[in-house]
Amino acid sequence: MIAPRLFFILAGALACLPALATAQEDMAFMPDGGKTHLLSIFPEEDLYDIAMTERTTEEWMTFLDGTSSELTDAQKQTLAEYLELNLPLAEAEYADAKKASNMAMAFPADGKELAIANCQFCHSFFTGYLMQDRDLQGWRNVFVPPFHKELDMNEIERETFSRYSAINMPLKFDEVPPELRF
Repeated sequence: MIAPRLFFILAGALACLPALATAQEDMAFMPDGGKTHLLSIFPEEDLYDIAMTERTTEEWMTFLDGTSSELTDAQKQTLAEYLELNLPLAEAEYADAKKASNMAMAFPADGKELAIANCQFCHSFFTGYLMQDRDLQGWRNVFVPPFHKELDMNEIERETFSRYSAINMPLKFDEVPPELRF
C-alpha cells in the first residue's frame, strides 16, 4: 500500500509529464542550451568525431571559432562549456542514438533543459530563475540549500545548469512572455 503522501507526490509527478513534453516549445524565448546549438550547427556526419573528443572550454572555443557557424559569443561560450562538461560520450550511447535516428538522445540534457525540468515546479520560474543575476559561483550556490540538494541532478548536470545560467541569465523583462511573468 502506498502512503498517502507518496501517492500525491507520484500523482503530481505523473500529471506534469505532458507539460514536460511541450516545455521546450513553450520556452522558446529562453536562450538555447549547448545541445541545441551543437545539433543545429553541425551535420550528423560530424557529430561522432565531436562526441568522442575531450577538450577544455578554451579548446572548444578555438574549435568553434574555426567553424563557419554564426553563433554569438554567448552562444559559443554556452556550447563550449556544455561540450567540456558532457563529452566525450560513451560509444554505446552514441550508437543507440544513431540506431534510433535520434541524435539528440545521445547527448545529455543541456542547461536550458535542466532549468525547465527542475525549476518551475516549486517556485516562480520568472522571479526565481529567469530574473536572477548571479555569477557562476552564485549559480553553484543554488544547490547548497537542503531543498535544492534533493533535486535529482548529478554533479555534471548541476555544473551544466550553473554554467548555462551564468552565461544566459538574467533575461530582460520584456524578453519573457507576459503570461510567464510573476
